[in-house]
This record gives sequence, C-alpha cells and structure tokens, in this order.
Amino acid sequence: MLRKIRSFVRRDGRMTEAQRLAFTHLWPQFGLSEKNGLLSFATLFQREAPLVFEIGFGSGQSLLAAAKQHPDWNFIGVEMHKPGIGALLLHMHEQQVSNIRIFYADAVEVLENAIADASLDIVQIFFPDPWQKRKHHKRRLIQPVFVEKLANKLKPNGILYLATDWEDYAMQMMRVLSAEKKLINTAGTGKFASRSEQRPIATKFEKRGERSGRAIWELCFYNTIRVDAEVSSLYNEQQDGIT
Repeated sequence: MLRKIRSFVRRDGRMTEAQRLAFTHLWPQFGLSEKNGLLSFATLFQREAPLVFEIGFGSGQSLLAAAKQHPDWNFIGVEMHKPGIGALLLHMHEQQVSNIRIFYADAVEVLENAIADASLDIVQIFFPDPWQKRKHHKRRLIQPVFVEKLANKLKPNGILYLATDWEDYAMQMMRVLSAEKKLINTAGTGKFASRSEQRPIATKFEKRGERSGRAIWELCFYNTIRVDAEVSSLYNEQQDGIT
C-alpha cells in the first residue's frame, strides 16, 4: 500500500494548563468528529446562516476575530495542532464566542467524510505550511486534486480565499486554482486579490513574514462565473472593509 502524503506534521506540543482545561471542558460542546458522518449545519448551529470553513487556523486568532465580527455567521475550523485548539477554546470562553465548531483532524478526511458537496459558503486557508524545500513541494496542501475537492464542496458562487507570504507558493496556488475549471478569479485572470476582511487581524504567521520582508499574496476565487444576489452581497460586504 502506498503511504499517503500528508501536508502537515502532527505537532502536539506542550499545552498550557489553561489550554488543557479549556480543551477538556469545552471540547464536548464545540468539538466535532469526521467519523460521525455528514454534518447538518442547520442542526449543528440550530440556525440557517452562511457557513465559513477554515483549514489550519493555528491558534485561532483570525478565526475568532472573524466570528466576533460576524456573529450571525457560522464558522467551522480544522486544525491538527492541539495547543492551538486549546488556545482558541480558551479565548472563545473568555470572550463568549459560540458560533465556532472545531475539528481536530486531517482536513482531507473531514472534507471527504463530514462535508456535503455544495454546502460551504466560504472556504479560507491562510498561511498554510509552505514546505519550502523543493523536494517537499509535493507535501503542499494546494494541489489540483485537493482544490477540485474544495470546489465541489463550495455552494454555487461560494468563495475560496487563500493567503501566503511565500511568493513561489503563491505562484503555485495561482496556477492550480486558475487551472480548476469550476473556479473563477474575482480579481481577473492571473491577478492577486486585495486583503480579505476574513483576515481581520495580523496573525503571528503574517507578522513573521512581514518581519522577514516578505509580501502577503492573497487569492480569491468563486466556484462559478454567475454571481447571484445573495452571495454577491456577502462578497461585497467583505470587500467594503478592504483598503
């Protein structure tokens, strides 16, 4: 059997006591398992609302800020770093944020087993591991098969946001997304997008890149060319805050 190439390394470092307690006490309320089958978002959140799906949220700073900014939206985050999940749960408790649910799992398996096709309004992947060495580029998350899977999970006119501070990865992202026939670049063919409102604060990854003198490269794609009024209003609302 061929070994599956993963885009991440499980790195469960030491959790603080506060993070550990938050994970222990809050996971039953906010944690999800891909082993439970397809999610019903309306049942999960007890309401109908736009669904934002974030892959690799780190310590959850940006995800938490977006959830606070849009309390009438639903958010699902996927992360493989347990201390980061503990940190997010801790801050959710401290700031009384309840519109986030979390997977501690491989995003590929979550998409395959828990997310129905044409069910996500927004997918966002900010600063995925760049796997800088050329021999490791095959481990990068943004590959044609994965992007096709993402496109299938988006609703008609759903939005896919990506951001990276590594130029060569940004160029790979642009090539892969532009080659996916279901996706349309909102900024125009081959062009990068303005900063997304879905990144309301600068995370440690963004700050680290800026300190190193690297630019931030952002991409925004729709999954069809037709833009209906509902999704268009979502997109326009997000763009209003971009300078």
